Amino acid sequence: MSQWSQVQQLEIKFLEQVDQFYDDNFPMEIRHLLAQWIESQDWEAAANNEAMAMILLQNLIIQVDEQLDRVSQEKNLLLIHNLKRIRKLLQGKYHGNPMHIAVIISNCLREERRILAAASMPVQGPLEKSLQNSVVSERQRNVEHKVSAIKNSAQMTDQDVKYLEDLQEEFDFRYKTIQSLEQNDKNSTHIKQEMLVLQAMLNTLDYKRKEVLGKIGRVIHEIDMLMSNMLTEELLDWKRRQQIACIGGPLHGGLDQLQNCFTLLAESLFQVRRQLEKLDELLTRLTYDGDPIPVQRPQLLEKVNFLLYNLFRNSFVVERQPCMPTHPQRPMVLKTLIQFTVKLRLLIKFPELNYQIRVKATIDKNVSTVSNRRFVLCGTHVKAMNMDESANGSLSVEFRHLQPKEMKTSAGSKGNEGPHMVTEELHSISFETQVCLYGLTINLETSSLPVVMISNVSQLPNAWASIIWYNLSTNDPQNLSFFNNPPAATLSQLLEVLSWQFSSYVGRGLNSEQLNMLAEKLTGQQVSYNDYQLSWAKFCKEHLPGKPFTFWVWLEAILDLIKKHILPLWIDGYIMGFVSKEKERILLKDKTPGTFLLRFSESNLGGITFTWVDQLENGDVTFHSVEPYNKGRLSALPFADILRDYKVIMADNVPENPLKYLYPDIPKDKAFGKHYSCQPNEVSKPSDGGVKGYVPSVFIPVSKILNDSTEPHSPSDLLPMSPSVYAVLREHLSPTAIETAVS
Repeated sequence: MSQWSQVQQLEIKFLEQVDQFYDDNFPMEIRHLLAQWIESQDWEAAANNEAMAMILLQNLIIQVDEQLDRVSQEKNLLLIHNLKRIRKLLQGKYHGNPMHIAVIISNCLREERRILAAASMPVQGPLEKSLQNSVVSERQRNVEHKVSAIKNSAQMTDQDVKYLEDLQEEFDFRYKTIQSLEQNDKNSTHIKQEMLVLQAMLNTLDYKRKEVLGKIGRVIHEIDMLMSNMLTEELLDWKRRQQIACIGGPLHGGLDQLQNCFTLLAESLFQVRRQLEKLDELLTRLTYDGDPIPVQRPQLLEKVNFLLYNLFRNSFVVERQPCMPTHPQRPMVLKTLIQFTVKLRLLIKFPELNYQIRVKATIDKNVSTVSNRRFVLCGTHVKAMNMDESANGSLSVEFRHLQPKEMKTSAGSKGNEGPHMVTEELHSISFETQVCLYGLTINLETSSLPVVMISNVSQLPNAWASIIWYNLSTNDPQNLSFFNNPPAATLSQLLEVLSWQFSSYVGRGLNSEQLNMLAEKLTGQQVSYNDYQLSWAKFCKEHLPGKPFTFWVWLEAILDLIKKHILPLWIDGYIMGFVSKEKERILLKDKTPGTFLLRFSESNLGGITFTWVDQLENGDVTFHSVEPYNKGRLSALPFADILRDYKVIMADNVPENPLKYLYPDIPKDKAFGKHYSCQPNEVSKPSDGGVKGYVPSVFIPVSKILNDSTEPHSPSDLLPMSPSVYAVLREHLSPTAIETAVS
């Protein structure tokens, strides 16, 4: 079953999450129509290879054309229209930057896998629950409702100001008419009546001026209250969701809704500002004793300008945190002299600002808050914000060619680069710009979340651990001294984040049994998730008992092994992985002989082994575990083929494969058959293929178990043997002769 088919079977609450990340950047129609083709391409590799990305983009357009031909024959007008629009979008938007579409599709597939993993979990973790709080959703709806009401109030006040202007013009006309009369005429009864009318009009003007100022004051107060409370909370929540998404959590949405709210509030404030300017204009033409305009207008204008300054300052955000394109799932870890990307957005979307705001990027602007290591940014570090590069027309800027370069210290040498000292140093990338609009000049500043600078890719695992710990433990966006005294983390939240590492990086999260094993490995005991506090040192700095490595180094090596060598088997859920030797034997002891399970080695970095149960002649149960396979061996032979071809020689018996059933009772070939590189009966004969003059050969993994041993020796190096030769051996030679030939 394709990944997309699994997605379509999810509950509605998960489907709503899927709906959030499909837009015009990558329309869902294409995901649906080309599901199998899309899933069969390596988009992640293309995201870092422009030539490969261009080929995939061209093939994607060809696939769209084929679908267009098909629906044209079916005369499906709506689908024809949508596919033509999508084809035009793909060609126009990504032709100059094909890696961008590769990044988008890779992220969408990864997020689908994360959601599928979350849906398979019995319960949501505490962090994910907090992000999907119904109170938060209700507040979002309230903010949108209040912003809309404020916009309507400001527009209604416009009509009141227009009525006031018309009333004052009529008063001016009547007053000037009387002023133009001769002195004798002014004493007439008619003029005296007209003066009474003018006085009544002046009273009405005074009342309407006070009324308009009162309405303007209420609009300003409502905006102030909304900005100070709910809108600020919404923005902080979005930033927290972004933090969590950066360390593998659910993709964060809501920025477009925030942009809509910020833009409408800015429009309302500028509308109020124009109303106050109109009142000032009316004041210059008419004033009187007790006139409310000269008393109230300056205070209201000062408040409006103050709110505009704050609104603009809060609207300048880092939409996408710094990330190296070569490591899209490890944001905020930057390597010296390697390009990274970062995207900023102004949530106030005014067409007048298009290409008018130039943003400057700097690093470690406040040098007193960071380590002795100093960096500068090389590349294009000043760019203009525009509405053309974003699919939704947002006012944004993306820096794509920045490189951090370490400056030499005053002593002439680089700073200390110890393995933990470097990866626990936090740095900040700052951005500044200036907005000039309608007579206002506003200086804006914002910063990325703290980043870790590395000079060697070997520092990446520990650097990523620092990013995880920081963003799990605090929502402070700029605590650069965090690791001077890092706080402990709640075990339940840490385990949830560890599961995210697997769902986001290798497509399948961890179940409760696997998390239990990790919890015991971290703590050395069975503990309550909710109460236990784990230290940073225990997670990343202290070696595991009796091992020359830390917990995190061990786990990161497993992630790397899965990603590069056993990914399909992991995604299918056939690798139990995290299970202790003791638990392993409890699970297998009552199973049919030949039942086996796959687990990650606890003593070897990046190793996977299998253990099977057997029964001796006297009825006793025995267990056999093969020496772990590491990436070196798995580079020579796919793990599925090892499971298929693995042979054991015991005493004088014929070599045979002891692996029959994957725990609990799945026939081995049913579980792994689709992952075999070729079927046994498809193996060539000596006369087929191969280099001329040579017999084709295959690698067969073999172990030998002696009579006095319950454990196989280390699997011998994969022995090259022609499959046809092996078949002949089994058919014509005795078991002893076969053993001699294999050994």
